[in-house]
Amino acid sequence: MNSDQVEGKWKQVKGQFKQKYGKLTDDDVTYGEGKFDEMLGKLQEKTGKTKEELKDEIDKM
Repeated sequence: MNSDQVEGKWKQVKGQFKQKYGKLTDDDVTYGEGKFDEMLGKLQEKTGKTKEELKDEIDKM
């Protein structure tokens, strides 16, 4: 999965959450994106894998 695909998938998920939970704001979703990026950074640091490798691994789960 390349970065464009990940971004597209995230936009779909973000839209679904906004539909399901109408009170969610862009700030709430941006906070979630930041936490996901933070988690990826920590995983990279601990495993030595690239962001792309980790995203592929997450996608396969």
